[in-house]
This record gives sequence, structure tokens and C-alpha cells, in this order.
Amino acid sequence: MDELKNNERLQKQFDFIEEIDKEKLIGRQTYISDGKRKENDAEHGWHMAVMAILLSEYANETIDVLKTVTMLLIHDIVEIDAGDTYAYDMEGKKTQRQREEKAAERIFGLLPDDQREKFKSLWEEFEEGKTAESRFAHTMDNIQPMMLNAKTDGKAWVEHTVALSSILKRNENTARGSERLWEYAKEKFLKPNVEKGRIIDDKS
Repeated sequence: MDELKNNERLQKQFDFIEEIDKEKLIGRQTYISDGKRKENDAEHGWHMAVMAILLSEYANETIDVLKTVTMLLIHDIVEIDAGDTYAYDMEGKKTQRQREEKAAERIFGLLPDDQREKFKSLWEEFEEGKTAESRFAHTMDNIQPMMLNAKTDGKAWVEHTVALSSILKRNENTARGSERLWEYAKEKFLKPNVEKGRIIDDKS
């Protein structure tokens, strides 16, 4: 009986593992560093996870790095069903929460009960942004595409005619995870692209 139970648990875990492979198919609006194609959700998650490990020393508060990394790796899994909602798509944002909650129920529901609760709770913690880990995770989630946009000479910003006010609004909580990284990002990623006209300067 125990072996049967263990097999059922393992089967559920592999069902989930196979399902999340679909995250590789979810395209984002951010170009990878050579500017030749856009990244997918899985690449985005991997990149942020490595960033969190490397940059955790700049968090405003002491954080559990493994918890933060896990949060970053799973937070976009819901987009398998809900799709990626571009940061500046105001219309898409109206239904984003509803779509993603429904997706979380289905996808995390593939897991054994204990892991379903753990992962769904982590996903909700990220969404709420009230803990040290979720605040830093949001900082990674905001700065990673900003870095790539800057690396590709503002290609996606130009394509979507993004204004500085929109970027600042999008990042109004980025400093809550790391003031140091937000100041660095403003100086190294945003300022040069405003000066070059890649970002519309509507704050002067």
C-alpha cells in the first residue's frame, strides 16, 4: 500500500514537471541580449534565479535566498494558461489577476496536496509582495527585463513607444526590495536610454 501511495505521489510530481515544460513556449516582449529574438518565460525565470543568488547581498532586508529563488522559478508558471501580460498592456491587466488565479488552481493542483499548498502559497506571497523575499523577487522581476532592454539599445522600449513615466510607475515598488539595485538601474539602464531617445522623456 505504501509503495502504491509513493507511486501516486511520484506520478503527480512528474505530471507537474511535464506540464511546466510548456513555460518554454510562453513568449515575452523582452529581447535576449543579442537582440535577435525575444525570451520565453522559462529563460526569464532562470535568469532571475541566478540574479537573486548573485545580488542577494543588496537586498534591503535579510532574505531566505532559496525561498526567493523558488518563488522566482514558479511565479510565471501560471502564464502557461493565462499567457504573458506585457508590463504596459493596460487592457490586459484588467483581467490578469482573474486569469492567473484560475491557472494557479489548475497547474499547482497537479501536485500532491502538501506541495500544491506550498507552491500556491509561495505564488500568492509573491503576488502580495509583503515579505522581504517577495519584495526582492519583485525587484529581480522588474530589473531583469530593464537590463536586457538596455543591453539591446532599448529595442523593446522603442517598439512599444514606452514613456519614462510608465516605467517609473511600473517600478514604484522596485526600491522596496533593494534601494541600491534600483538606483543602479536608473543610472545605468534608464538614464542613457532617455538621453538617446529610446525611452520617451515625458518627465522633463
